[in-house]
Amino acid sequence: MKSIYVGIDVSKRTLDVCLKGPDGAQHLKIDNEVKSIKKLCRQLNKVDDQAFIAMENTGHYNHQLYSVLTKYSFNVYVVDPKHIKRSIGLVRGKNDKVDARRIATFIERNKQDFQPWEPLSDSIYSLKILLAERRAEVARIRSLKQRIDGLKQQKSVSSAQTLISRNKKEIQRTQQRVKEIEKLIREEIAKDNTLKTEVTRIKTVPGIGDVTAWLIAVKTHGFKRLLDPRKLACFAGVVPFEQQSGSSLKTQPRVSKMADRTLKTVLQMAAMRAVRMTNDLQAYYERKIEEGKNKMSVLNAVRNKLIHIAMALVKNKTYYQNRLVLS
Repeated sequence: MKSIYVGIDVSKRTLDVCLKGPDGAQHLKIDNEVKSIKKLCRQLNKVDDQAFIAMENTGHYNHQLYSVLTKYSFNVYVVDPKHIKRSIGLVRGKNDKVDARRIATFIERNKQDFQPWEPLSDSIYSLKILLAERRAEVARIRSLKQRIDGLKQQKSVSSAQTLISRNKKEIQRTQQRVKEIEKLIREEIAKDNTLKTEVTRIKTVPGIGDVTAWLIAVKTHGFKRLLDPRKLACFAGVVPFEQQSGSSLKTQPRVSKMADRTLKTVLQMAAMRAVRMTNDLQAYYERKIEEGKNKMSVLNAVRNKLIHIAMALVKNKTYYQNRLVLS
């Protein structure tokens, strides 16, 4: 059986599709709508060749594709755009048609290095959307607070106090929306007993609260992928890598910038909470600081430990036990 490689460049309204087979490449441009995508999939399904479909992860613009592809047995891959960009080397110029061809070429060469895409459960997909909405509202609160700080420097302006008051009221309204979203998240988790159990389990780890547990649940697709703590830690960007080349380049190990920044940020907050509480992680942190270790390096080690402990609890179906006995 021959293979056909399909690269899809996703945008808000259209999809640029490159069909690359033994006889060359063909380009199509279709609407990013269920009807058009179904027509394309029916055509691919009629071909005797094995289809490998690849696309970049562009967030909610992929939703129509996901909803249709779940009904077919194609080999589907969703790839980080940075991975494709770094793989093609030095290039000049770009457009949607060229991007689709590059994606098709990329999956043809590298399909053995990636796990095929699997559709998210309804609960996890809903959680993903709700957490994105929560992040947007939290960012709005942060922006409003910064505007208030700026207005406070201009109190001599007659309208400044009025604007400060309005922004404070808007913060209160936004905080209420955050609470409503969090209520919806808890209701969604309560619908899935397995998901509820695992979220409750990892929340027993010092420092891991609701938001961290919810995000880990989403990033692991409901604790179904990235269960190897080393892989999850690498995904979160908390694993230091050495930089060494010959005798001229050798630096201290550093974490990579290629990471899931959202997960990395919440793990940082979780680590800072953990070391303020009386537990094993606090004892580890204080011991390393006394040894003269850099505080940020030790905090990163705590982030790594949080992941390893959480995944160990999921694997062993148990709950965290604090071994530090208070006197």
